[in-house]
Amino acid sequence: MAVGDEGKGARQPRRPDLLARLDAELGRIDRELHSLAVAKSRIQSLLDAVVAITREVELPAVLHRIVTTAMDLVGARYGALGVLDESGEHLRQFIVAGMPAQERAALAEVAFPRGLGVLGHLIRHPEPLRVDDIPSHPASAGFPPGHPRLHTLLGVAISVRDEIYGDLYLSERHDGRPFDAHDEDIVVALASAAGIAIENVRLLEQVRAGSEQFQRRLLPTLPDMRPFDAAAIYRPAAEPHHLGGDWYDAIPLPDGAVAVVIGDVVGHDLHAAAAMASTRNMLRALLFTLRTPPSAVLAQLDRTLQAITDTPVTTTVLARIEPERAAWRLHWSSAGHVPPLLVTPDRGARYLAGEPGLPLNVTSEQPRPDHIHPLPRGTTVVFFTDGLIEHPARPIDEGLDELAALATAYASLPLKDFVRALADHHPSDGHDDMAILALRTPR
Repeated sequence: MAVGDEGKGARQPRRPDLLARLDAELGRIDRELHSLAVAKSRIQSLLDAVVAITREVELPAVLHRIVTTAMDLVGARYGALGVLDESGEHLRQFIVAGMPAQERAALAEVAFPRGLGVLGHLIRHPEPLRVDDIPSHPASAGFPPGHPRLHTLLGVAISVRDEIYGDLYLSERHDGRPFDAHDEDIVVALASAAGIAIENVRLLEQVRAGSEQFQRRLLPTLPDMRPFDAAAIYRPAAEPHHLGGDWYDAIPLPDGAVAVVIGDVVGHDLHAAAAMASTRNMLRALLFTLRTPPSAVLAQLDRTLQAITDTPVTTTVLARIEPERAAWRLHWSSAGHVPPLLVTPDRGARYLAGEPGLPLNVTSEQPRPDHIHPLPRGTTVVFFTDGLIEHPARPIDEGLDELAALATAYASLPLKDFVRALADHHPSDGHDDMAILALRTPR
């Protein structure tokens, strides 16, 4: 019994020790699982952030999204992005986020930072920078009056095509702790994706600018239309690399009338733009050779397009403004296009609704109708494409009503300002390009 008791007593102390080690190991595993969960959450947040940034198609929106996304990833109260100038030594733009209106108001008279102090240190030394106490940093130059007193800083450079584009600055974590290595790693990763997003948007802007310039070169400069006043405007679609088929033209004719045309070729690509140009040129030639009503000109144009081109379906309105006694009249034919809008001197507005006829390049067998309406002195006729009024969330009639209300509201403006106002305040969603041509008879 003595021997058995001794053996039993010798094993007793080992059990609590084993349990303690087991508890410690379970604690370590729990901490590692928690760390893994946190890391997974951060990686998912980073992926979500990259997706959000790359969805933006305008550079100002991308830059602001980079700042706010970085703030969210590390829980920062303040964020900013400084864009370098051509010299690469100073800031030419400074995007700020997280600053309340009161703090912004206090800095209203203060110029944005140009790259001195700790910000300048990051410009000169573009490695990630973590500062736990900004005033104590050797490069610190203090804060301007009204600036919040910041203590912590995380700075990371953003490169585009291996050149420093700017610097991302984050300050003051919400939990009051300084930024750590994990914060630095995730912001460095975000900065890498941000550089790609900035480059993509800059390329999109170049494509958009080129597309718009190409489109505008295809459209004519309006000739001298006296005694009438005339103005036209074209606006590309909001989407990048979007070429449209909207077009307009105005031509004084040898018989004293003035021809006005507006149209829209189906499609949003180079083929549509090229088809628009060829259709406009064909119509010009027909207008100078045919002395027939607009319906007959459109019928001949339709037959020509179907015989010798692969032009897509096209809608258009062709009108002649013809003298009639002491005033004028509008003689027009429509090929499936939205009707012209008539605005009278007393600010009355009505659409010249008539049988629209079929679009071009559908069939040339159907007859095309003609319509005539008097044009008193001081009357404005507005020709436009459906990109001005279409909105997927509303019936087209609502867009037409809103356009008529806009036209009456701005009817007293000079004609160039009038068409610009319609284009600026249009009721559409901007998904399509738009063209407006307005003609006003003298008073």
